[in-house]
Amino acid sequence: MNNIVLVHGGFVDGAGWEGVYKILKRDGYNVSIVQNPTISLDDDVAVTKRVLAAQDGPAVLVGHSYGGAVITEAGNDPKVIGLVYITAFVPDAGESVATLIKDPPPGAPVPPILPPQDGYLFLDRAKFPASFAADVDAEKAAFMADSQVPWGVAALSGKISEPAWKAKPSWYLIATDDKMIPPDAQRAMSKRAGSTVVEVKGSHAIYVSQASAVAALIEQAAKKVKAASA
Repeated sequence: MNNIVLVHGGFVDGAGWEGVYKILKRDGYNVSIVQNPTISLDDDVAVTKRVLAAQDGPAVLVGHSYGGAVITEAGNDPKVIGLVYITAFVPDAGESVATLIKDPPPGAPVPPILPPQDGYLFLDRAKFPASFAADVDAEKAAFMADSQVPWGVAALSGKISEPAWKAKPSWYLIATDDKMIPPDAQRAMSKRAGSTVVEVKGSHAIYVSQASAVAALIEQAAKKVKAASA
């Protein structure tokens, strides 16, 4: 089992996985990166399944942020034998990202999401670094802010039919300084899913800023599922 499939979240594309990709490749894994259009959940699940279909065997499916919703649905694919959530949403059946964020806890940071434009969302560019990528190099964080991918409102409301985490093992990395998804929300979702959890001090973009910590959890998951299937 050496296939890893990486799924990005909203406002960004798959290029943010480069650091994680390089570590996993160096350590002998076959790594594929899904480029989600982030227009609708159904489309993103279909794109992810096409990448899974190209794998030469079983795979561990990894999702960041909104990518967690994508892997929760796409993870039902028979090739997927483990799920890894990186500071991600973990919806249950009938839930969506929209339902998970509709009642933020008192005092929780409010992501600087601008009003929808033609059915798409963006983050305020000036506030993007502090909210999304506070521990990322300032120049790179500014680039991420200026190269945002429009996130379709429809993608947020896409509901999960059958959550893969109910049938397959999962791991979760909680970013304790996350200003996009409150850490307590991450703890609640990962506990409900029965995930193996690690907590790392970092921002929502921890997959960029601390690629080694993220890669370490993915490799832990890959080794565990490989041992279990041996």
